[in-house]
Amino acid sequence: MLAEQVALITGASRGIGRAIALALAREGAIVYINYKSNRAAAEEVKRQITERGGRADCLQADVSSAGEVDAMVQQILEREGRIDILVNNAGINRDNLIIRMKDEEWHQVIETNLNSAYYCLRAVARPMMKQRRGKVINISSVVGLHGNVGQINYAAAKAGIIGLTKSAAKELSSRGIMVNAIAPGYIVTDMTERLSSEIKEQVAAQIPLGRLGKPEDIANLAVFLAGSGSDYLTGQVIAVDGGMFM
Repeated sequence: MLAEQVALITGASRGIGRAIALALAREGAIVYINYKSNRAAAEEVKRQITERGGRADCLQADVSSAGEVDAMVQQILEREGRIDILVNNAGINRDNLIIRMKDEEWHQVIETNLNSAYYCLRAVARPMMKQRRGKVINISSVVGLHGNVGQINYAAAKAGIIGLTKSAAKELSSRGIMVNAIAPGYIVTDMTERLSSEIKEQVAAQIPLGRLGKPEDIANLAVFLAGSGSDYLTGQVIAVDGGMFM
């Protein structure tokens, strides 16, 4: 389905990014696993891909830095000559109430969750325009659609991803570049694992499907959006939340 297509996934050493990297590789994509600091985890994702006969490599870069993003993308272009798929997944949270939030907590989340998506999209736009084809998948959140107490920075960044997605889709669609966003609900990742069992049970009770999502639930949609089956789909924000906010 994605044979020999070159994919860059940011924040791909763990959680949703890891699941997307593995899923795209299973479909034949050449996967570049971006990570910031956890090289061992990134190398483990690479190992799992290559042991199954796939192609993958790890690229260290702080995607909140425009210069590091540009260097990373240039490195892929020098190796492969193209980038077909970009998944903007890198993200952190620094939760706090408005009146207690430090400026540093605000800026860290905006820089990592929103600025990085802009830097990566800008870096791949020109080569994708030359190819007259590309798929960009931005990972937003239902929090960006509905807000959440104690997450004003995270919600603002994820809402910004939605605006970025729709504007980029309008700019780039005439060049054959599709830009869509996935808005995960409560997914079992490092972030949600910090929640107490009681809170997770309370959250699950609010979800019609009765459970938290798995990273693979997001990865399955990412595979569809990366493939030819989504060639008439752009500018969309698709919530994967078990029906929580329907």
